[in-house]
Amino acid sequence: MEPRPYILAESTWKAVRDTPFQVVVLPWGATEAHNYHLPYGTDNYQCGHIAAEAARLAWAAGAKVTVLPTIPFGVNTGQLDITLDMNLNPSTQLAILRDLIQVLDRQGIPKLVVLNGHGGNDFRQMLRELQARFPSVFLCTVNWFKVARRDDFFSAPGDHADEMETSVMMHLEPDLVRPLSEAGNGKAREFRIEAFRQGWAWAQREWSKVTADTGTGDPSAATPMKGEAFFKAVTAGIGQFLIQLAAADPDDLYE
Repeated sequence: MEPRPYILAESTWKAVRDTPFQVVVLPWGATEAHNYHLPYGTDNYQCGHIAAEAARLAWAAGAKVTVLPTIPFGVNTGQLDITLDMNLNPSTQLAILRDLIQVLDRQGIPKLVVLNGHGGNDFRQMLRELQARFPSVFLCTVNWFKVARRDDFFSAPGDHADEMETSVMMHLEPDLVRPLSEAGNGKAREFRIEAFRQGWAWAQREWSKVTADTGTGDPSAATPMKGEAFFKAVTAGIGQFLIQLAAADPDDLYE
């Protein structure tokens, strides 16, 4: 396979030295159980593939974008009793981001996108703090799973190892998906307190008390075709965003 010029891990120093990069993309996933049929690395596979395809689309349009290696560990403080669900505390994520942004700041690379692939990660408050410390690097984040409307592609609700994630993995990494006959039904218990159910109050879910199979959402209707359609919609949206961000002046973002 030819090295892709928009993937840093495949690039040489000569190519990187001679490219005026406008945007750096940092995919950030998690390592955690995904029901009985998806691998622990599901978030990382998805986030890496989506970052690469969106960057390919942006590069083809002339945007100088590069994708960093995916960070494979996320916030799993609600899953500490599930074997080998690996946790990075938000304070640790903040420290990692600070060190990486310091590199971009020192080298004059103007924009960073944290591409989030895990529901337990929330980078917004971190980026608020770091933007004040590194004003010369424009910081933003994208949750890839919110780019396209799920309801346009999938019938079953859920947010973990559900119809959507299973379909995307069937498209991207079919050899890693176990038969759906082995999957649990993803039945999830809800909070007794109405405000938590409605979403205007929030508390962390204790995962082993919410779901027996670690999934939340029925995956039984998943298909590779649904996954491909959703993947294309998501990467087209992120690719267009990267094109616009690469051309944008951070000092002139508002109409």
